[in-house]
Amino acid sequence: MAVSETTDLHVTDEKKPCPLCPEEKFKACYSHKLHRHLQNLHWKVSVAFEGYRMCICHLPCHPVKPNLIGDQTFSKMGAHYHCIICSATITRRTDMIGHINRHVNKGETESRFITIPAPKSSHEVLKESATDVQVLPNYSTPQKTDSYFNPKMKLNRQLIFCALAVLAEERKPIECLDAFGATGIMGLQWAKHLRSSVKVTINDCNENSVTMIQENCHLNKMKVKLHTKEQDYDEAMGDGGENSDTIEVTKMDANVIMHLRSFDFIHLDPFGTSVNYLDSAFRNVRNLGIVSLTSTDISSLYAKAQHVALRHYGCNIVRTEYYKELAARIVIAAVTRAAARCNKGIEVLLAVALEHFVLVVVRVLRGPSPADDSAKKIRYLIHCQWCEERIFQKEGNMVEENPYQQLPCDCHGSMPGKTAVVLGPLWSGALFNTGFLRRMLFEAVQYGLDEAQPLLKTLVCEADCTTLKHFSIHSLYDENKQEECGVYIKTPNTSAESYLVHGKRKSDEVIRNAAKRQKSENSAEHPAFYYNIHRHSIKGMNMPKLNKFLNYLSEAGYRVSRTHFDPMGVRTNAPLAQFKTILMKYSTPTYLGGQAEGPVHLPEDVKAGEQVQAAADSKAEDAEFLEDDKSGVAAAMFTKDYPTHCGAD
Repeated sequence: MAVSETTDLHVTDEKKPCPLCPEEKFKACYSHKLHRHLQNLHWKVSVAFEGYRMCICHLPCHPVKPNLIGDQTFSKMGAHYHCIICSATITRRTDMIGHINRHVNKGETESRFITIPAPKSSHEVLKESATDVQVLPNYSTPQKTDSYFNPKMKLNRQLIFCALAVLAEERKPIECLDAFGATGIMGLQWAKHLRSSVKVTINDCNENSVTMIQENCHLNKMKVKLHTKEQDYDEAMGDGGENSDTIEVTKMDANVIMHLRSFDFIHLDPFGTSVNYLDSAFRNVRNLGIVSLTSTDISSLYAKAQHVALRHYGCNIVRTEYYKELAARIVIAAVTRAAARCNKGIEVLLAVALEHFVLVVVRVLRGPSPADDSAKKIRYLIHCQWCEERIFQKEGNMVEENPYQQLPCDCHGSMPGKTAVVLGPLWSGALFNTGFLRRMLFEAVQYGLDEAQPLLKTLVCEADCTTLKHFSIHSLYDENKQEECGVYIKTPNTSAESYLVHGKRKSDEVIRNAAKRQKSENSAEHPAFYYNIHRHSIKGMNMPKLNKFLNYLSEAGYRVSRTHFDPMGVRTNAPLAQFKTILMKYSTPTYLGGQAEGPVHLPEDVKAGEQVQAAADSKAEDAEFLEDDKSGVAAAMFTKDYPTHCGAD
């Protein structure tokens, strides 16, 4: 039952049973499944002693107290440990550790039993973005492995890399932190592609993960500097003059390392919510630095567990058609409050909510004034549960008698009972920075990140609230060069903090002028939230194609774009009533069967002028048809009371 910690996994193609479980509990299986079983069930809860591990045993060699039922006696077998020094069998792990310590105190450290080699997990090598990482066989099972690696998060890693590459163009070198390293894949990609522009620190509190990060650094031919204690880390900070090609690997809590040292770029990607680390992240982050965080607690953010969202984010939410953008605004509101507690404001550069994660990237603006301006953008949202209309609550301290009257719809007056709910508090400001997104797209093209380019193009159009444009590498390159030379390009939602003048930061006067300019452009910010075209479709009518519908809204004088939050979503500043009117105008009647039983009448909400025009067109077509009819048979089909033939066969 004791195995050596230096043994390798024995790989075979034959089915083999588990040596520590009865056959009826775990049947014989192939090596990869057996490896996973041994790693998760036996190796994880083993007790280490002088290079060996005493794994938990489920065999019937430690009977517990018998139970007398009728005339029969049953003895239940329980999980237990076998002492490597004596013949004792102990059920609890803590008791086993105390048992071994008593042997050590007595000087009994020699094993009386022959130990056999048992499996230790072999490593697999995966490659992503020209970076090799060594992972365990169960790398895709969170909370079951020390080195969790999710291949589905490749797009997330590419977006974060593009944001860091943009920051690296502003000032060099920058100190960046991957607070939850796991396998170290993200920090390795930063160091391998950006090289001397960044000084990478990869942190993890798990000893096995730190060991694997070091091995992955050597696998990618990177130098490693290890700090496992806070005292050693403080001494290393005072040395200075570190090699920029060296990756620092630290083993400590993420909150501790962010309190000890300042960084220009911090990325938080814990398992679940990241609210427990926001205060530490904003404590020492440098001015105009960037904080990015990935939240994977989508069950609470997507309103599947509202009580968890209330507990973690202090936010009341319900399931809506725009739930993904609602989740992004919840996270940004938590980030804003954490930054304001440290007298810092934020500028949202990017907010992405996809199936598996919510990614938020913000720039830090130091000072109480930016903190106050950011805090004012946290507001409550009034949401109608009948028509899905929504509006942010007006600013002010006065309490209205009926706040639901702020909604543009009249559901609260025509429907009985409570029709609307108050959600929030939420972030009410912009979700994107157009200039920063364009530079991210340029970096994605430069480094060949194919998966991130389509999403970034969609985000640029969504930030401008325009339909899809054609992007060329040359135009992006020229625009990026202009920005590097200090030319301020006036685009919506673009602040001066993202630009440099001849390699230096802009002066305070220019930043203040840009802030004033941005305040005057607040009315031109992209509209909050979006409408799902399927949610507001008319029963019995065929909707127009989404791209054509976008053109119809644009021709009506409204700003309109698609959104990455929903493939059938439309972001527009048009009111919901006008949205439905245009959708109804360009929808065509549909038929329930092969033949219609009668004419399908147009909806009552269509304007009278449109009905008159439809009737005139119908009469013109009827007259033309009758004129061409030589036999006169068709003339008997029409009378002066015949309305239209739009729904007849």
